Amino acid sequence: MAERLDHARILIYSHDSFGLGHLRRCRAIAHSLVGRYKGVSVLILSGSPIIGSFDFKARVDFVRIPGVTKLKDGEYTSLGLHIDLEQTMSMRESIIYHTAASYKPDLFLVDKEPTGLKGEVVGTLKMLRAGGTVNVLGLRDVMDEASALKAEWERKQVHPVLEELYHDIWVYGLKEMGNPVESLGLADSVKQKISYTGYLDRELPNAHNWVAPVNIEDPYILVTAGGGGDGVEMIDWVISAYETDSHLPHRAIIVTGPFMQSVHQKEFHDRCETLEKIEIITFDAHIELLMEQAVGIVAMGGYNTFCEILSLDKPALIVPRSVPRKEQIIRASRAAKLGLVSMLDPDKGRDPAIMAAALYQLPDQQPPSENPIPGLLDGHDNVAKLIRQRLEKPMSMKA
Repeated sequence: MAERLDHARILIYSHDSFGLGHLRRCRAIAHSLVGRYKGVSVLILSGSPIIGSFDFKARVDFVRIPGVTKLKDGEYTSLGLHIDLEQTMSMRESIIYHTAASYKPDLFLVDKEPTGLKGEVVGTLKMLRAGGTVNVLGLRDVMDEASALKAEWERKQVHPVLEELYHDIWVYGLKEMGNPVESLGLADSVKQKISYTGYLDRELPNAHNWVAPVNIEDPYILVTAGGGGDGVEMIDWVISAYETDSHLPHRAIIVTGPFMQSVHQKEFHDRCETLEKIEIITFDAHIELLMEQAVGIVAMGGYNTFCEILSLDKPALIVPRSVPRKEQIIRASRAAKLGLVSMLDPDKGRDPAIMAAALYQLPDQQPPSENPIPGLLDGHDNVAKLIRQRLEKPMSMKA
């Protein structure tokens, strides 16, 4: 039964320079909040070029800011507009600031990037804090290896922003999976702001109008590369296993992701046309429904996919990337030690026979629930409680 939190406005910022992870996490939080609290409205600021492909519940809406994308050398460039990056960033910063000033949120939730892309939310954080808004930073369970994250946050001058502009820091994970900001030299005043929420449980979307893009009647393993921009090696490895071993017992449904380069997508589609046991598609906005029917999942180990594996209680084989961040390989290694998933490290070679052996074993692997961890999927409940606690505090106690 829904509780009341009347007239509360939540603004969520998701920079979305690459992939689907930030948008899907923010959307899941927004949907959970409006499902739990009557009277709450959530507005998402996002740079994702495909945000309009997703459904949104009543009282959740979005503002699309001009997109940028990260190049191989680590620099950014404008995604859709034929203007230079400086102009794009100026537009993004202005839209974020003026949307926040007009919307007047009670709580501003920033996803993963404390200062925003190239510092674009710092001015908004200052303006909102001065006006009484509660500023919250939401972090994944794993960010990167400590030395890399420390250098990045020093370069972006994150520490004073955490101290002066944020009220709370929420980690969407558990201490058993590690501290994402360990060894960063955070001030005690910042450490006191950190709360662990547990992982964000995922609801299955409404399947009423969904038409499965492939055959889901016969058993299959789902292979998903998330957004797909960095999933080429994993997809190639799985296809190679089916090319090498025609006796693999289960079909595979491969979802390459919308951000995989078209040249790689075409190559994979061409190869799969000759394989009876593989069907391949680019994208489905309701991929959770494909996951729910699968006998096992092969994935790269991004945060959202990991939450879906836990929520749907599926045997999973994680094939993490290790560049440009160590996030996925750290998460997969820790989860494998806890018995939640199995893992193959592509940096140790991509022998098709090794992948084939893992695919044979996957459907018989124990699901995550066989190794229960208290509070594992309490993320949405705890986020909702933290928001209520913050918004019900008198103004004098919110600092």
